[in-house]
Parts: sequence; C-alpha cells; structure tokens
Amino acid sequence: MQHWIQLFIQQLQQTTLLEWLAVIFSVAEVLLARVNNVWLYPAGIVGTLIGIYVLLLSGLYAESVLNVYYVVMSVYGWIFWLTKRGKISVKISWCTNREWAIVLAIVFVGWAVLYMVLKHYTNSNVPVWDSFVSSTAWAGMWLLARRKIENWVLLNISNLFAIPLLFYKNLVLFALLTLFLFIIAIWGYFDWRAIYKKEKLTANPVRN
Repeated sequence: MQHWIQLFIQQLQQTTLLEWLAVIFSVAEVLLARVNNVWLYPAGIVGTLIGIYVLLLSGLYAESVLNVYYVVMSVYGWIFWLTKRGKISVKISWCTNREWAIVLAIVFVGWAVLYMVLKHYTNSNVPVWDSFVSSTAWAGMWLLARRKIENWVLLNISNLFAIPLLFYKNLVLFALLTLFLFIIAIWGYFDWRAIYKKEKLTANPVRN
C-alpha cells in the first residue's frame, strides 16, 4: 500500500502546468454547470483544448479525437444558450431494443475501427484500451443526446477503463478528474431515474 502511495505522490509531483490548467478549467466547468452559469462553456472549451494537447503528447490519440467532439458540442451549447433558440422537448426515457442494437454497434464497430487506425497508423502502445474507452464514450454521448437513462452506464464504463489508463500514462490529475466524473455519473443515473418516474407519474396520474 505504501508503495502505491509513494508512486502516486511521485506522479503528482511530475504533473505539468498544462495538466493542472486543464483540470482546473474542467472542474470549473462542472461547478459552473451546477449553478447554471453560461461561463461553463468557455471554461470547458479551454480545459478541453489544453487536454487534447496533453493527451496527444501522451499518445492517447483516440481520447484526443473524443475531446475534439467535446469542444464542438461545447461551442454548439454556448451558441444555443446565448441565442435562446428552441426548448428541450425530448423527455428522459429508457432504451428500446433498437437503440440497444445501435449502442452495441457503436461500441464494438467503433472499437474495432479505432483499434485498426491506432494500431496501423499511430505509435500508440495502448490501442485496445484507448479505442475501447473512446468507443464506449461515443455510445454514451449518443444516448445522452437522446436523453436515455443508460447513457450514464455507458459513460461510466468508459470512465472505469479510462482511470487506470490515465494513471498508466502518468496523467494523475486527469485520472482523478475522471474519478470525479465517475461519481457525478452515478448521481446522474439515479437523478434521471427519479425524473423519469416523476414525469411518468405526472403523465399517468393515479385515479381513484
């Protein structure tokens, strides 16, 4: 146990300024989101852009591509917020069998494609792991866009594998940030379940 603690402290001491900045901005994004503040978007964009550079230096190419998607969606969310166009009308629900089939296709086809790209066109030494973390996250984000409760499950599968991967790459702060997001996702799952039950009860009130 003492060995692991010493290793953790050693890795933390080796953390670069860019890693600290990426994590600080990412935490700021989460805190701003909790209070419904529009500045969550620029904070997230800055943190993610720095994170992309750090991940590329560490050879985590699939995660870098994944973070490019985060940047695009953050820009879209920022513009959407500022212009106030439309309202969210899609209600929270569970996946259908068809949607589960699509999820499995995204995970396994995406995993295979990313693995082949990383294996043959990059110098990645973790192509299997890196590609799996990204493919499960893609599936989770697809479900999140469709407001499916299971999105939290897929995102946390990705987080679960990402944590040791980031430790392996000596990205200790990124690993701790992912652990933080893992905990947040657990809360999100139960919160969405509660919202779903409330909406269902409101739509179908009990009659005497």
